[in-house]
Amino acid sequence: MRWVTARRLLLLAALVAAALVAMRITVPERTRLTPLEFKFRDAIAPVQTGLTWLGKQASHMLSFPISMYRAGERNQALEEEVDRLQSQIIQLNEYKLENERLTSLLSYKQVMAKTYNLVAASVVGRDPSNWFGTITLNRGTNDGVKENMTVLTPEGLVGRVISVSSSTCDVLLITDPRSGVGSLIQDTRTSGIVEGTTTSSGMTRMIHIPNSATVEAGQAVITSGLGSIFPKNIPVGRITDIRSEPSGMFNSADIQPFADLSRLEEVLIIISRYP
Repeated sequence: MRWVTARRLLLLAALVAAALVAMRITVPERTRLTPLEFKFRDAIAPVQTGLTWLGKQASHMLSFPISMYRAGERNQALEEEVDRLQSQIIQLNEYKLENERLTSLLSYKQVMAKTYNLVAASVVGRDPSNWFGTITLNRGTNDGVKENMTVLTPEGLVGRVISVSSSTCDVLLITDPRSGVGSLIQDTRTSGIVEGTTTSSGMTRMIHIPNSATVEAGQAVITSGLGSIFPKNIPVGRITDIRSEPSGMFNSADIQPFADLSRLEEVLIIISRYP
């Protein structure tokens, strides 16, 4: 009985010693491994490398759809932001251009204020089938507008009012065939009539120019003041070509209007002339 007890005690001591050794060799502060641990580590190193690679691949495969979904959301948000910024840029450019036009119009109005009572107006309508025929303005009798009043821009003559309501009016452009403007060539003071053409080209034509008159391309044409509609000395356009009229007694000249009649947005109406 005593021998059995002793064997059990020896076995217990061996197990305690083994446990102590194991604890000794696995404590964190140990800096060197045993040869057996080196061999074991080298043996399982390829397996650890493979398991690490498989773990990364599995993580990548699981996270890829989520990453793609989030990338799609970010891309859509960026596209919406780009669209919003482009819209703002267009709007700011429009404000800038409008400000430049209104500044030019105001400056011209101030220069002409000593001679004419002017009212500014915006183009609110245009006949698409007769682009160079008539335009509609947002000024009417409530603003003092009457028929046959002259309409112009800082660049030159636009036309005259042909009908008016309380808040709008229609303007016959100088490029319409029904229009006729008493004019003269500024350099030579040669008079003639500037009328519209039927070609819808935005050009006008000065007719009844005497054959003896000196006419050259590039000369400026202004209003003559003859008649009771258009005041004198308003720029009309510039001569681009000269030809003989069928009668043989006169010449005619193609005139490019100074005012860009195809892109009118704001104009001035001469309400009255100061004495």
